[in-house]
Amino acid sequence: MNMVWLLLLLLYISEGSSGHEVVKVGAIFSLTSVNGKVSKIAIEAAERDVNADPSVLGGRKLSISIHDANYSGFLGITGAMKYMTSGTVAIIGPQDATMAQILSHLSNELHVPLLSYTALDPALATSQYPYFIQTAPNDQFQMAAITDIIGYYDWHDIVVVYTDDDHCRNGMVALGDKLEERGLKISSKVALPPYPTATRTDVRDALLKIKTMESRVIVLHTFSKTGFLVFEVAQSLGMMEAGFVWIASSWLSTVIDSYSPLPLKTTNSIQGVLTLRLYTPSSKRKRSFISRWNKLSNGSVGLNAYSLYAYDTVWMIAKGLKELFDQNGTISFSKDERVGSLSGESLDFSSLGIFNEGKELLNNVLNISMTGLTGPIQFLDRYPLHPSYDILNVVKSGMKRIGYWSNYSGLSIVTPETLYERSANHSTSSQQLSSIVWPGGSRIKPRGWVLPLDGRRLRIGVPHRVSYQEFVTPGNGNGTIRGYCIDVFTAAINLLPYAVNYEFVLFGDGEKNPSYFELVNNVALKEFDAAVGDFAIVTSRTKVVDFTQPYIDSGLVVMVLVKKLNSSPLAFLRPFTPMMWIATAAFFLLIGLVVWILEHRKNNEFRGHPRTQLVTILWFGFSTMFFSHRENVVSTLGRCVLVIWLFVVLIINSSYTASLTSIFTVQQLSSPITGIDSLISSHVPIGFQVGSFAESYLSEQLNVQKSRLIALGSPKEYAAALKNGTVGAIVDEQPYIDLFLTEYCDFSIRGQQFTKSGWGFAFPRDSPLAVDLSTAILTLSESGRLQKLHDKWFSRKSCSSGESDLEQLQLQSFIGLFSICAGVCLLALLLHFFLTICQFNRQLKRDPEASPSTSGSSTSTPTRLRKFLAFADKKKNRKTRYSKRKIEDNNAFPSERRQDFVN
Repeated sequence: MNMVWLLLLLLYISEGSSGHEVVKVGAIFSLTSVNGKVSKIAIEAAERDVNADPSVLGGRKLSISIHDANYSGFLGITGAMKYMTSGTVAIIGPQDATMAQILSHLSNELHVPLLSYTALDPALATSQYPYFIQTAPNDQFQMAAITDIIGYYDWHDIVVVYTDDDHCRNGMVALGDKLEERGLKISSKVALPPYPTATRTDVRDALLKIKTMESRVIVLHTFSKTGFLVFEVAQSLGMMEAGFVWIASSWLSTVIDSYSPLPLKTTNSIQGVLTLRLYTPSSKRKRSFISRWNKLSNGSVGLNAYSLYAYDTVWMIAKGLKELFDQNGTISFSKDERVGSLSGESLDFSSLGIFNEGKELLNNVLNISMTGLTGPIQFLDRYPLHPSYDILNVVKSGMKRIGYWSNYSGLSIVTPETLYERSANHSTSSQQLSSIVWPGGSRIKPRGWVLPLDGRRLRIGVPHRVSYQEFVTPGNGNGTIRGYCIDVFTAAINLLPYAVNYEFVLFGDGEKNPSYFELVNNVALKEFDAAVGDFAIVTSRTKVVDFTQPYIDSGLVVMVLVKKLNSSPLAFLRPFTPMMWIATAAFFLLIGLVVWILEHRKNNEFRGHPRTQLVTILWFGFSTMFFSHRENVVSTLGRCVLVIWLFVVLIINSSYTASLTSIFTVQQLSSPITGIDSLISSHVPIGFQVGSFAESYLSEQLNVQKSRLIALGSPKEYAAALKNGTVGAIVDEQPYIDLFLTEYCDFSIRGQQFTKSGWGFAFPRDSPLAVDLSTAILTLSESGRLQKLHDKWFSRKSCSSGESDLEQLQLQSFIGLFSICAGVCLLALLLHFFLTICQFNRQLKRDPEASPSTSGSSTSTPTRLRKFLAFADKKKNRKTRYSKRKIEDNNAFPSERRQDFVN
């Protein structure tokens, strides 16, 4: 017997001497939860696979101890403390974000990395927790995917139902940030008690609140037990019918993957719901692991995405340790002197040690590059590279994949790894999803909102106008309201794909136009559900309400009194200013003189008695006004000058005719006001319409003194105030003035619109009805129906409302033409003078007798000038063509006979 014990002792010693070094790793999960069950199976499988490959840890063994937190933060913390006092190099977990935040502080002190694929709170992915690594994409990417889905279907606001704990609350913050980046918003957040304390009553109260809201797009971010309770209650309340949109975070796909098929009651309550699942690309290793899963789990639970991440997380730790050992690193711990003084306390913290190689292991994991069951594994700024999700639609047969979401390229119906080969494209046109079966079995995309289901009709405020009732006017005592604005609203509301139950409510006492600012404020305060009428879309109003697309252009204009042009015997002189008339007459004389000079030596029609030549100059110059000159122009220079001048005359005649026609057919203003600038500087009283924003605009934006502003209530008051001089001008919106001018033709608009706006219908902020009505108004405009409605109410002929101040034509308008003509005349005269001198010099050389005496200088210059003037005045006969010999013979004749010989 003693020999047996001796052999056993020797065997134990020999095993101890030849045993392998054990590397301890801890794991903290609630093992009865879905993720806890699959994590335990996957971690143990990964542990066996790592230890079966001696090339990974060099003969060392990986020992993973799994601690059951049992949904208790206290048990989770005690488990972590146990690991950190027993030489553990890394901890997988914890499972929830609240515990992760607490343990991360301890991990920072002891340099023990925490690796979690379930605690995906975006707040944990910060530099505050350097030793905490999320090995799966955190929830900010899931919320980005949900945001892209909402934007893809053009929903503008949503309701969020979430569990009120750190994990879900921070996820909602991330969702709100992502929605805000897209111009979308969360209209309401409904919190449920922390898991697992939410009761059916809590859920029912929350859903009843949501049912009275406009939004029908509901995002559910919670845990499985609470989530299924929400769907069960929602079905009983009729909130799983057509028109509702439910988007559940990845918890739903996780449960369906793990426990499919679900009970029939549960399955019926989630039909049409959208959910997400962490995407993992297909691979040979993944298919092999899936085939092993039933054996590993003994059929107790199905494989889900988190089991794949659990398996890869173990391998990430193993690869990090391998890198550490390959660098000749060891595993060692040192005492923390700060806790040494606590060794005598009831809780002994003295055994807590700092993992000396913890930072190296952390960096090795963050710098890892490997391929696991979840695909390529690599970190970029502490985030997994290319986070991706499956977009799933719950149908009777289970879950149908309708597309994918990738942080690289957004929504698509092709696998993310295919898109990695292309350039990133997040444009709206590139986003795509397959068809969806929505709650209630509908395949038509829900519009995402409804009118409030409180059993009442929409109360729409309408201004009770006493003037310009063509826009809005009460009916014939039967409670109806008519007018152009009402017809536009009715036509637009009829184009909506759903019925809107509403009633018009008059606002005002009927004795004067109501305050439009007060009516708009009542819409903002929800006293009215909308306001329909002639509401100008101005900045002060858009700050408190939303407006539809404008259905008519508008803007402030200035209107003044006008009078007919007085008849006058000299009315024909009005097109040109006096200076213009003088300049024109001078040029007629100038042209006559220039042409006479150029034609005098060659053209018999420009020769004769001096009195005759003077008459010819005057006649020729002025006859060009009517292109009726009868004298032929034979010289080249004369023709050039005449062509240019006739072009100038053509322009002058056309301008004169057009201006004279306008003067006799268009009214002229009796006011010196030419627009808003001259009106402000004139200091005359200014009229405005009661209730219009013109008063505040003039006083606040243009700094017009309020003492100059006079309120007027009707078109008759407009006309009377302008005629008796109570106001010098009226500032009002263009549509009112256009309607006013259809009856009152003694007035006119001065200048252009000095504000640009339009009229729209007012709704409370973020009202989806405003968006749908805007689309309907655009449809009316594109189809031409909007113009037909305008013509129906305003088809009468209007007085001239354009710019009627036809000023006289100034000399400056024609100075360019006159300058060109004068330049051509000057050039022609210089050229003519030069040619004449050259001819005169040749004549002197051919006829020495005609040369002046050279005996004295005092008499030579006058004699030469007189001979030149006589030569210039002498007619130059046109020569026939002779041969060179005949010309030379001709030069041999005496000078007194040449004139008779030459034809």
